[in-house]
Amino acid sequence: MIIECPYCEAKVDGEVKGEHEYCHPEEGPPFKAVLLKCPVCSNALLGGSDWEQTGPDIAEWSELTRLWPQQESHIAWEIPAIARNSLIEARMCYKAKVYNSCVVMAGRTLEGVCQHHSTKDWRLAGGLKELKEGGIIDDRLYEWGEELRKHRNIGAHASEDVITKEDAKDLLDFAQAICDYVFVLNAKFNRFMERKDTD
Repeated sequence: MIIECPYCEAKVDGEVKGEHEYCHPEEGPPFKAVLLKCPVCSNALLGGSDWEQTGPDIAEWSELTRLWPQQESHIAWEIPAIARNSLIEARMCYKAKVYNSCVVMAGRTLEGVCQHHSTKDWRLAGGLKELKEGGIIDDRLYEWGEELRKHRNIGAHASEDVITKEDAKDLLDFAQAICDYVFVLNAKFNRFMERKDTD
């Protein structure tokens, strides 16, 4: 069965070691869990598949989704394109093991956040300060943004400094977290409060 192995960073035809189908009438369609072994690195992978209607009288198992190790989170559509597109490219750079470019695109993501909020200072340093002063981000997110800004400069300019895989992953996660906080969680909280006020 085809599944993405995060250790090999590739799609592989996993060797099925066991599977279990489960159906509860009150919890939706049948679900199948599949334990696989990667044929390349021998690591264990756990996948899941839903029973889906594909035609008037036809149903079949969906493509396998990796459940463990956990897949990276999706990029929410609530994030405006000016930030989301750079975040997508940052992820692509990370997968391609181009870590300097990953951090540069993650920094560009924050520039998109600043532009969306019409900060007056065109520099990222000034834009982050305006976001903090305007209450759009808090002290902790500002600190994450500052580290990302500093490392973005390392990635963007020729120097002897090196962006490691681990640093690139952390900085990419910071950019994702800032976008999720500013655009996704804030909107979710506002909707929650609106429902609460109507009760």
